[in-house]
Amino acid sequence: QKTLAIIKPDAYHAKDRIIERIRQEGFTIVQEREITLTEETARLFYKEHEAKPFYEDVVKWISSSPIYAMVLEKEDAVQSWRLLIGPTDSNKAKATEQNSIRALFGTDALHNAVHGSDCHTSAEREINLLFG
Repeated sequence: QKTLAIIKPDAYHAKDRIIERIRQEGFTIVQEREITLTEETARLFYKEHEAKPFYEDVVKWISSSPIYAMVLEKEDAVQSWRLLIGPTDSNKAKATEQNSIRALFGTDALHNAVHGSDCHTSAEREINLLFG
């Protein structure tokens, strides 16, 4: 199974350490690229959150600097990656899952270091959007 992983702008400085952790956890990186999202692509990427109050902030922020996108492969990749990254809010991750990527490299719910697809359908859509 495949999933999409993104190292967001706030954790870009820790890219090598995050990639090392990904490999240690048994994931294979089958595609990877550095990209700066256009605001239009960011809007498509986060379309499911369009009605939420944080939508504009996340669109502007994720398109402000380079990100590192990866297609990860592993058995049960979507769930395994979500377990590794921890809760969406990095503050919650620091309290409950101190060894998760978001606890180690994120600061709050917006600046939470990494993205992980929430299900197989989202993973396919997001991979197609960023890798064609």
